[in-house]
Formats: sequence, C-alpha cells, structure tokens
Amino acid sequence: MHIRDYLAAPDLLSLLNASAGFLSILMLLNGNYIFSAQLMLLAVIFDSLDGWVARKTKRDDQFGFGKNMDSLSDVISFGVAPGMFLCVASSSMFLPYINIVVGLLILICGILRLSRFNVLTNDNDIIARDKFVGLPIPTTAMVLGSFYLSGIFSANLALLIMVVIAVLMISTIEYPKFKGIKFVVIGGLLIIASCLPQGIMSLIAYLPAKLLLVFTSIYVIIVPLMELYGKLLRSGPHVR
Repeated sequence: MHIRDYLAAPDLLSLLNASAGFLSILMLLNGNYIFSAQLMLLAVIFDSLDGWVARKTKRDDQFGFGKNMDSLSDVISFGVAPGMFLCVASSSMFLPYINIVVGLLILICGILRLSRFNVLTNDNDIIARDKFVGLPIPTTAMVLGSFYLSGIFSANLALLIMVVIAVLMISTIEYPKFKGIKFVVIGGLLIIASCLPQGIMSLIAYLPAKLLLVFTSIYVIIVPLMELYGKLLRSGPHVR
C-alpha cells in the first residue's frame, strides 16, 4: 500500500517532533546549546499535540502506524537528543566517561520504556487508560531542557537527576495522564516562553524555564512518594 494510505494528521505532528529532535542534535553539534535545549522542548509540544489531535479526530489506527511513528520520533527527540545533550554539556566532568554512561542510560531506558508502552497498549486489560506505567519519556527533554535554560544549570546535578529520570522510566510506578486541553495549553505556553531569546529571558530571571522545571519536577517526584507512602501504610502494624 502507498504511504499516504497510512498517514493521518497526527503523523505530521510526529514528524515535526522527530524533526525538532534532529535539529536539536544538529544545534548541539554546532555548539549552540541554547537552541538545542529549546528544540527539545518544542518537540514536547508536537508530541503532546499528536495524541490530542488523534483523540479529537477519533483516528482508527488499526495497523498501529501512528503508534509506531510516535515511538520512533520519541526515540530521537527524547532519547538520543537528551542523551547527547547531557554528554556534551557535561563533557568536563572529573570522572571520565560518566557523562557518556548516563547519556547511554537515558537512551536505553527510553527505548525500553517505549517498547513496553507499545506492548501494553495492545492489551487494554493490563494498562489503565488514565495511567502511564513508568515515567513518560518526554520528561527527559522537559527536565533537561528547562534546567539548562533556567540559568541555574549544574552538570553534576544534571547527571544525578537524569539517572533518576532514566530509572523511573523503566519502573512500574503509575504516573497519571494529563489529556485535557488546559494542561496542553499551559504546558505549551511555559515551553514557548522558555524559548524566548536569552536577553528577554534574563530580564525576567529565566522565570518560565524555572516554572517549567519546578512543575515537571513535582510531577516526577510526588507520584513515587505517594506510592511509597501508600506502601508504608499498608505494611504498618495492624492494631486490633
């Protein structure tokens, strides 16, 4: 069958996602870290919109073409791009090659995360429609990109944070999905504001990037803490 028989509107957004990821890598190789981080964040917008458009248009993806397009694009934008960004931005670490190890860990855990997601979405009895099993992979770009653009970037802290992000991606912790247009709009506005020219960003103390970093960090941290708290309650002493 011709490729146009499979393509739908959401797939064009997936291609924009992949394109932003590729351009992010290209900017990184040219030494433009700011544009690289901004393009990673723009990829998150395209990734969010393709799912939203698919739901609104009630796409019947019987061949799984859209799902595979989305995952392949995510590997580029949220696996390869953040992994390479971390390697280059942390290249002067005191411990040789640790940046490469962590960058590779992001990529490997991202691939594992997406592969599991595709398997689970084929079985509606296993995965809840309002939950993600493991931290969603776009979080890599949101955390790393906003951290770098916040004006408070630290290579040492970035390495530690991204190790935690990578492990959470392949965990069995269930993260809630935010499907509402309000979340897409608010998140999109913060990302767009974070991509303002650095002269403007510095005048407002890099506030949009800092807010994006804070909100994303809360999402990453609060869910495991709540699950741990629930387990402690269930395993505590039973008083009769």
